[in-house]
Amino acid sequence: MPTPTTNIKYSEYFTRFSVIIVTGGSSGIGCSIIKAILKIRPQVHVCNLSRSKPDFFLGENGTHLPVDLSNAQALGEAAQSLKARLTHAPKGEVLLVNNSGFGDYGRMPELDIDKQLNMIDLNIRAVVDLTARLLPTMLDRGGVVVNIASTAAFQPTPFLATYGATKSFVRNWSLALNEDLRGTKVRALAICPGPTRSNFFKAAGFKTPPMGRGANKGLDMTSDEVARRTLRAIAKGRSIHVTGWKNRCIAFLGSKLPIVVVTRVGGIILSKMRLEEHRK
Repeated sequence: MPTPTTNIKYSEYFTRFSVIIVTGGSSGIGCSIIKAILKIRPQVHVCNLSRSKPDFFLGENGTHLPVDLSNAQALGEAAQSLKARLTHAPKGEVLLVNNSGFGDYGRMPELDIDKQLNMIDLNIRAVVDLTARLLPTMLDRGGVVVNIASTAAFQPTPFLATYGATKSFVRNWSLALNEDLRGTKVRALAICPGPTRSNFFKAAGFKTPPMGRGANKGLDMTSDEVARRTLRAIAKGRSIHVTGWKNRCIAFLGSKLPIVVVTRVGGIILSKMRLEEHRK
């Protein structure tokens, strides 16, 4: 894949995509990715899969498919609709962005098990299921599968145990998928953001986002910043990208130090973050 060296070449790279499919594109990183691509390629066919309807314009060729991706049957029906739409879409590559996901903060014995299992369904099963269903079409047309992981993927995360484990799966599965696809017209990319200013932390049970203070000071980014870095990583043909040099340093240390030590230190840091006294 060509590596852009100027803004013109960077923009030209995305002219190859005729369809962009984003899960959870109504807010956060997914929303920012859609907006960033529409600025480059306004005529692209956008398909947003999310429970909530976006409050922004998806472009003249945009479509919102309301779906709960943690529901296997609903996901299957949405995938069938997508494949039908792809048969009528203009020629060109497909960009699939598996962005939907959520976390839940607290000690495992105190958390709602149904919410934990739902997290696994959305963060893991939906990623594998939707990708597998769309891959035959993508292999024919060409394209890129982008999976949004996290810096939490590089070490165990006490108080976010299930979330961190799901993101480790996404990271490892993406890298393996990229190798499986070597020699085809499709490749995979794992994006690993650090703390991002979005609704994630509120949904996960944090009283206030744990950014801009303490150990996380200077590590956070806006979803727009993550989106821009994601597009650059796509254009550069990367298979994995950690957003920001500070986050890369933390991810590197987390993967190189003894795992028991990393887990203990992570637990100490994460235990200082407080839950809302009353969840809604």
